[in-house]
Amino acid sequence: MSAGIGFEAYVAQDAVGLAALVRKGEVSAAELVETAILRAEQVNPRINAVVERLYESARRQASAPIAGPFAGVPWAVKDLYHAVAGARLTHGSRAYRDHLAAGDAELVGRFRAAGLIILCTSTSPEFGLSVTTESALHGPTRNPWDLQRSSGGSSGGAAALVAAGVVPAAHATDGGGSIRTPASCCGLVGLKVSRGRTPVGLTRTEGWNGLSVSHAVTRSVRDTAALLDATHGPPLGARSVAPPPDGSFAAAVEREPRPLRIALQLEPASGQPIHRDCRAAAAEAARLCEQLGHRVELAGPQLEDLGAHLLNVISVHTAATVDERSAELGRALAADELETVTRAFVEQGRRVTGLQLAAADAAFMRAAVTMARFLLDYDVILSPSLAAPPAPLGTLSLDLPLPQFVQAVMPYSPFSALYNMTGQPAISLPLYWNGEGLPIGVQFAARLGEESLLLQLAGQLERARPWFHRRPVL
Repeated sequence: MSAGIGFEAYVAQDAVGLAALVRKGEVSAAELVETAILRAEQVNPRINAVVERLYESARRQASAPIAGPFAGVPWAVKDLYHAVAGARLTHGSRAYRDHLAAGDAELVGRFRAAGLIILCTSTSPEFGLSVTTESALHGPTRNPWDLQRSSGGSSGGAAALVAAGVVPAAHATDGGGSIRTPASCCGLVGLKVSRGRTPVGLTRTEGWNGLSVSHAVTRSVRDTAALLDATHGPPLGARSVAPPPDGSFAAAVEREPRPLRIALQLEPASGQPIHRDCRAAAAEAARLCEQLGHRVELAGPQLEDLGAHLLNVISVHTAATVDERSAELGRALAADELETVTRAFVEQGRRVTGLQLAAADAAFMRAAVTMARFLLDYDVILSPSLAAPPAPLGTLSLDLPLPQFVQAVMPYSPFSALYNMTGQPAISLPLYWNGEGLPIGVQFAARLGEESLLLQLAGQLERARPWFHRRPVL
């Protein structure tokens, strides 16, 4: 007979642990949902991470028979290109403020099949365009570790909800660092999977010309792995399909990795300076890897500057999204329906030629070949996740002039977007907190398709330097 669950018992478990309690009858799905709703209503006024409250549908799902490896576990879906039937899908934009989703996205259907109960949708900046989660439509999402700082972006709502203990893990997407950046800012695990590993949205099999992928932010490595076991596989019609895993991802976490050759990259290709805390985090992670028997060397791939190509691809897709919405509404979007940076991206996207788009694709392919050659000599690349601690709110938002925005974002996140362009998996781990008590993530990247290797290493590091007990005080 279930005795219910209080918040402290709830937050003491990860998603795998909560699902086990439900299976054993020690707690019911309905009780988990009520605890999650209560926590959401307590903390959301301070962190501002919820878009749509789906409490009644969550209660109905929890009261019905439910199956799957995560049966009964509360969950949040990111409000960006991943439709939840009957809920608003705003993409963080005033242009979509009243847009209702007609059906579930492919990945959302897989979440339901896994037994996850969708409690709410989570905030994103407009069209996922920033490394912070601040929008004119929803306002700023605040970091539970410091409410004056960004929770990261574009999956900042997901990360804030997990860090604040509303849900044990949450859906997230990554087109240029949007899983790893909020994971770093909020002290979470954030895996960007290989291109073609998971579905990316409704009626789409690729996002941003293959840059974008979907997965989750979690508090434990085993959640990251078990969620991938439950949801991976390309959608019907996918043009990119990741190499199949060798066994389950969850099993990989439990295995000790062989001694690895690790390249420690402390300087980004751009040459931008790195904050001392981020350098210290990466250096400390390197020492820990050496203590665990891995070989670490200062090294990094030599790559051309890909920034202009990245901006061209993102701006073209932003313009296409705006045109699609205009066609749905039967009118041009008003100036006040889009944010300053978004309008600038749209204008730039309309100027990009087909030849420039082809040049971007060619540059990304060259980078992937260069990276593959580099990884003939190394198994993993270790770097800071970001070049600075979590940013103050307002410094990376979409209401800045475009040159100022680019000047702020590029130095802040110089390590992440490369792996979207090459298609490789990369994971941010919360191995370091600075003197101000802020989490500083460390990134590990591997060859295309080698999520299992990253998860092996992540599991080993988690066992050696546990972080699950660390929670912000709200």
